[in-house]
Amino acid sequence: MINDKIKSLLNPAQRQSFVISVTAFFSTLLLLVLGSILALVIYRGTAYFWPEPIYSVAFVSQQDNRATVVYAQIYSEFEEDGKQVRWLRYSHEDNPFGTQILLDEKDTLSVIESANGANITLNDGLSVMGVPVRINGSASAAFSEQHYEVMRKKVDEIDASITDIRTRWLSEIHQKLAELDQLNVARDAPAREKLNDAFHQWQSRIIAMENERDNFSIEVAMADGAVVPIALARIQDIVFPGQLSFVGKIAVTFTKIGQFLSQSPKQANTAGGVFPALFGTVLMVFLMTIIVTPFGVLAAVYLSEYAPNTLLTGVIRVSVANMAGVPSIVYGVFGLGFFVYTMGGNIDALFFSDSLPAPTLGTPGLFWASLTMAMLTLPVVIVATEEGLRQVPTGLRAGSYALGATKAETIIYTVLPIASPGIMTGVILAIARAAGEVAPLMIVGAVKFAPNLPFDGEFPYLHLDRQFMHLGVLIYDGAFHSQTDAKGASMMFATCLLLLLVVLVLNVLAVLLRARLRKRYLTN
Repeated sequence: MINDKIKSLLNPAQRQSFVISVTAFFSTLLLLVLGSILALVIYRGTAYFWPEPIYSVAFVSQQDNRATVVYAQIYSEFEEDGKQVRWLRYSHEDNPFGTQILLDEKDTLSVIESANGANITLNDGLSVMGVPVRINGSASAAFSEQHYEVMRKKVDEIDASITDIRTRWLSEIHQKLAELDQLNVARDAPAREKLNDAFHQWQSRIIAMENERDNFSIEVAMADGAVVPIALARIQDIVFPGQLSFVGKIAVTFTKIGQFLSQSPKQANTAGGVFPALFGTVLMVFLMTIIVTPFGVLAAVYLSEYAPNTLLTGVIRVSVANMAGVPSIVYGVFGLGFFVYTMGGNIDALFFSDSLPAPTLGTPGLFWASLTMAMLTLPVVIVATEEGLRQVPTGLRAGSYALGATKAETIIYTVLPIASPGIMTGVILAIARAAGEVAPLMIVGAVKFAPNLPFDGEFPYLHLDRQFMHLGVLIYDGAFHSQTDAKGASMMFATCLLLLLVVLVLNVLAVLLRARLRKRYLTN
C-alpha cells in the first residue's frame, strides 16, 4: 500500500533520486557508526601507551576522615549528580604499588601536577608513582638518570651472569644427573657426588650474585614524605612524564608499543604485553587457512563440475549455505565432542597409551582449535569458490576439451587459475571471521594464559597439542577485569586495536594476492 502511494506520487526519475537519497543516508549513517566505534577504540587504546602526567593529590579519606596526600594518575573525570568525580590510580606508603579510588569534588583538597613525579614500572607489571631520591649500591648517591643507568648496567651484567650459569652449567649438571638416574647409578657413587658438589658450588655462587644484585636499589619518596625502597632488578623502566617534551612522549609511546608487542601479559592480563596472544592468533589463523582452503576448493569443484544437477545436490548446497548461519558456539561444542574427545581420545589409546590417563591429544589444543575454525569457515570458502567457478566462461572449457585436455586437466590448468580470485575472496572472508571468533576457541583450546608458546626450539618445534592464547580471548578476559581497573580497560582497548590491525593486515595480504591472480589470469 505504501509502495503504491510512493509510486503514484513520484515519476521514475524522482523514484530513482529518492532511492539514491535513502541509500546514501543509511550508508552515511553506517559509516558514522563504524567511524565512531573505531575512533573510540583508537582513543582508548592509544591511552595505554601515552605517558600520563602524575599529580600530587590531597583528599580527605572516607575511612578515617583525615587528609591524605598521594601521587596519582587521573584516568578519567566525569560528572555524577552535578559533582565532578575523578578516577585515580595512586601510590601511598600503605599501597606503594598502586590502588584505585573514585574521588568526589567535595573530598578533593588540591590537584597539582608534579614535575618530578616518576612512573616506575616493575617487571611483574606493577607500578609505583613517586619521586626517586637516592640510589643505593656500590656507590650510593642522590638519584640522577646518569647514575641510574650506570647502576642499571651493573645489575644487568649480574643478571646475565646468573642466567649464563643456569643455562650452561646447571643445565648440563641436571642432564648428566638424569643420565646417571637412567643407568641406576648408586647415590654415593663418586661420579654422582662430583656432580652434586659442582651443583652446590654453582648454586652458592648464584646466591652470592643474587645478594650482590639485590643490594642495588632506589629509594622512592611518596607524596607524604615516606620512603619506599625498590630493588633495581625489579624495575623495567622509569618515566618522568612532567619532564618530557612532546617528542619525548612520542618516543616513550613507541617504546611502550614495542614492549606491548614483545612481552607476556601480567597482573591477570591487565598489564604487560600481548605477544603470546598475538602469536597464537596468527598461528591459529594460518593453520586454519591451510586446512580449510583445499577442503573448501575440492568440495566446490565437486559440486560445480562433477555433481549432477539433482535434488540431492540442491539439498547439499542449501545445507552448506545454512551451515554459515549456525552459531559459532555450536561448532565449539561439536569440536570438543568429536575432535577432542572422540578423535583425540582414540589417538591417545592407539599411540600414547603409556601416558594415559593423562591425555596427549585428547585435550583441547591448537590443532583441534584450527580444525574447528576450519569447519566453521568451510561454508564461506565453498560458496565463494563455487561463485568463482561459475564466472569461468563455458567457451574456455570447450576450447580446452577441443585441444584434447581431460576434464581434470581442464579444471586444474584452466578453470581453477581463472577462478582463483573468487577462491581468494572466500579465504579473505574466512580469515576475517576466524580471527575474531572467541566462543568456540575457549572450548577447544584457547586460554587466558598459556605458560608456553605452541612453537619453540624443542622438538618437534610445532606443538599442536598445546593450548594457546588468542587476542579475542584476552579481550574477553580483560573486559571483566576492566570493570574495576582503569589501566586494564586501556589495555583491553589496545588489544582490540591490535586485533583490528591483525585482521586488516591478513586481509590486505590476501587482497594483494587476489589482485595479482586477477591481473595474471583475467586481464588477457
